[in-house]
Amino acid sequence: MTTKPRAHPIRVMVVDDTSTVRDMLTAIMHTAGDIEVVGTAANGKDAIRIVKRIHPDIVTMDIDMPQMNGLEAIQHIMREAPTRIIVVSGLMHNEVELTFKAIQTGAVTAIRTPKLSDPETCNQLIQTIRLMADVPVVHRWEKKKEHKILQSIPAKSLPIDERDFHDINIIGIAASTGGPGAVATILRPLSAHFPVPILVVQHVTKGFATGMANWLNGETKLKVSLAKSGDMPHSGTVLLAPDDQHMSVTANGRVELNQQAPYKSLRPSANYLFHSLARYYGPRALGIILTGMGDDGAEGLKAMRQAGAKTIAQDEQSSVVFGMPREAILIEAAGQVCSLEQIAVILKDMGQPAGEELLIHA
Repeated sequence: MTTKPRAHPIRVMVVDDTSTVRDMLTAIMHTAGDIEVVGTAANGKDAIRIVKRIHPDIVTMDIDMPQMNGLEAIQHIMREAPTRIIVVSGLMHNEVELTFKAIQTGAVTAIRTPKLSDPETCNQLIQTIRLMADVPVVHRWEKKKEHKILQSIPAKSLPIDERDFHDINIIGIAASTGGPGAVATILRPLSAHFPVPILVVQHVTKGFATGMANWLNGETKLKVSLAKSGDMPHSGTVLLAPDDQHMSVTANGRVELNQQAPYKSLRPSANYLFHSLARYYGPRALGIILTGMGDDGAEGLKAMRQAGAKTIAQDEQSSVVFGMPREAILIEAAGQVCSLEQIAVILKDMGQPAGEELLIHA
């Protein structure tokens, strides 16, 4: 995703209960030149009130705060004054879990609290704000509403024959910005006995992968865990690529992790996973690219399609950021382009016995 020149500074509001952190974040943003801090708040209640008054372009939101925590504040803001929210969080266990709930609620992404002594984390904050400034504000569905939508999609609206997916032996998924919520949406309807193992490469800030696995484990009936070298993927499980390691499969079907060169600064990169699925599974694999910035996974997905695999890219309307799916579509890596809800229906149908008719009721 490329950013367009802006006529005005990006207006940011900083929410954190610690004054030194608020001052530090403000100082880091001031160095950018194109970011202006237009307000601050020390708790969720004040954040809601000020956001509704000043309408910032972006809010950076702490999670653990008195009076009202960041998760509750995000829920209120996304209902009453929808705004792009970046969670800026530490790595305490309770914060990490709440961070992914916040992303599901409506935050666009999450990053680790930067340190003035670490230029890389300071630059990440600035670049994240710049990239998120033009992301459309997306309303999140509640789980009950989401389930109702999944149940009401007419079979004729699906652009593919669901029966084509009953010979799949493994699924690879790539996602970035907006991905945690998207991954949860397509995994949530699946039963604990889903017959096909799932491997996921999700771009998250270093230190957040374990938290995402734990959070997803509570969002789906499947068993979700971080992948380890030598793991044998099996039915009913989801393996998530760990921090700073590429994930692929070997000729005997086991997981292999490595720290080879990053792909455009990304490690893990979905290209490693998809290329290995193309090589060792061919037409028995399904590759899916979900919402995210950049082009990671597009080349690997094309290799999968050329090897006879089924390949799907999420459509623009249901993507938080259409970058990764768009790149896959442009190079003809995606055999099908589907909404997030259609992908969920396809996967759910894969869990039904072959030949059983897909039943979706209005």
